[in-house]
Amino acid sequence: MPIRLLSSEVSSQIAAGEVVERPASVVKELTENALDAGAKNISISIVDAGRSLIEVADDGHGIPADELALAAARHATSKLVQSEDLFHISTLGFRGEALASIGSVSNMTISSRVSSAREGARLKVDGGISGKVEKVGAPVGTVLRVENLFYNVPARLKFLKTDVTERRAIDALVTRYALAYPNVRFKVNDGGQSTLQTAGDGDRRSILAALYGVDVAKQMLEVMDMEDGLSLTGFISPTSLTRSNRKEITFFVNGRWVQEFSLTTALLQAYHTLLMVGRYPLTALFLEIAPEDVDVNVHPTKAEVRFKSQDRIFSFVQRAARRALLAYTPVASVSPQLWGSRPASTGRGEVGIDWSVAHDESLDDNPQTIHQGVPTEENRPISTVDGQKSFPTPVPLLRLIGQIGSTYIVAEGPDGLYLIDQHAAHERVLFEKLMAQHDKKSIPSQALLSPEVVTLPPQSAKMLNSQLPFLNHFGFEVEEFGTNTFQVRAMPALFAGGDPSSALRALVEDFEEDEAPLQAEVEAKLAARVCKRLAVKGGQTLTSEEQRALLNDLEVCNSPRTCPHGRPTMIHLSVDTLERQFGRKGPR
Repeated sequence: MPIRLLSSEVSSQIAAGEVVERPASVVKELTENALDAGAKNISISIVDAGRSLIEVADDGHGIPADELALAAARHATSKLVQSEDLFHISTLGFRGEALASIGSVSNMTISSRVSSAREGARLKVDGGISGKVEKVGAPVGTVLRVENLFYNVPARLKFLKTDVTERRAIDALVTRYALAYPNVRFKVNDGGQSTLQTAGDGDRRSILAALYGVDVAKQMLEVMDMEDGLSLTGFISPTSLTRSNRKEITFFVNGRWVQEFSLTTALLQAYHTLLMVGRYPLTALFLEIAPEDVDVNVHPTKAEVRFKSQDRIFSFVQRAARRALLAYTPVASVSPQLWGSRPASTGRGEVGIDWSVAHDESLDDNPQTIHQGVPTEENRPISTVDGQKSFPTPVPLLRLIGQIGSTYIVAEGPDGLYLIDQHAAHERVLFEKLMAQHDKKSIPSQALLSPEVVTLPPQSAKMLNSQLPFLNHFGFEVEEFGTNTFQVRAMPALFAGGDPSSALRALVEDFEEDEAPLQAEVEAKLAARVCKRLAVKGGQTLTSEEQRALLNDLEVCNSPRTCPHGRPTMIHLSVDTLERQFGRKGPR
């Protein structure tokens, strides 16, 4: 085939594919433009997760009428003049591609007015074709309206994710910028409903409270460190406040949100030996560095950067975070209830759990079994100490011996010794009881003496809000209680004494971006999530009565050998194995 130049329409759409990947990309570019324009108020409205409409209005400097058409042209910018300026970039945008790229794959309308003009101007761009600039009445600032995103690129439109996922991406993005620019008032309106609103008073902790709740905001540790022209400010979580993934580790470099592996690694090194395996902190950290020491022109979306002295940056971030952790984190105290003052079990078949001393279950996690579905048949082999495998059979009657390490229960059976993981075992017990009640359509609820108020980040709140009917069906009584806030009035009686906040967070915390959150989850898998979070934890001391009740409950389970996520609940040391280990049956 002969070599030919691409038409301007095709080349524009190809270039747009590098900058505009999804609706959140549009919101990012327009928000950054508003911040560069000195806006103090930014209002974002979306309809149909951004497919039908994205509108970003700001009160920044505005665009002069005679420059409006040029603003929508490719490689037109006010932020660079010569190539040397690339090494001194202090603005968020600089390539001059955002508006042109967005306009080439949508119906875009720009309305703007500068303070020195008596009237504003408006320009429409449809599929990369600009119309005429019109005079209109408009406040100082810019309103940029993007409609029918990807209408002329059906392949890109087809591969967008679900509305819930796209909304979560937008909410997560605006949340980050609200933390980075606390002096700017952000407002997000989704389909006529306000999902985020900040005061713009410069108080980052108040923004944390609006996003994660007052309790989380109070716990966050402030970081303020300076060293040889470097500055690191923001917040990190104490070791007691963690998540199961890295999605809430946020870094900004010179006001720009970046995804830089070295910064994340430096932060995690600061937590080395302080966090359990598979747990990650919540962070919002803001690094200030001389513009000439960082290269931001390495990725089309400007999400990656390169540092001139990466080792120096790595060491600085690690030391600053570690200093904050050691300065603020108190020495852990031991609850007197750990010494056996807990009330006795309430009766046969129920484990009297002291929820106040429940530790984090992350040590019990097996990352290879999470999100693999809930087993419907017990067809997994159980490993024995001598390496042999046998398929599960009903658990025999067991005689309690005691507890080891506040994590494992030791029991004697007809053919040797059994070591039971108390967390996995209690997961299985709770799961089977809950599903049995569900099958009978009779899940009893117990009203809370004092309703629990739970605040979630906007992206998690939307996911949970769509599933309130399901939760109510499962024995929870949950209702909206304000923006991104829910009130738990009742829980399944089976979980009486459990933490309502922990139960709700278990449903939304671990989902990855490309999952179909909750909608594609079977009821059993959701039930398994809640049971995992509310089961007795490893490291929690149980009384003899509680240990015996747990064994009795496990014996009557239909699938006692694994937890609902497929992890073994017990290890069997047969008499034959013990005799071989002690040399009673020849050499080992």
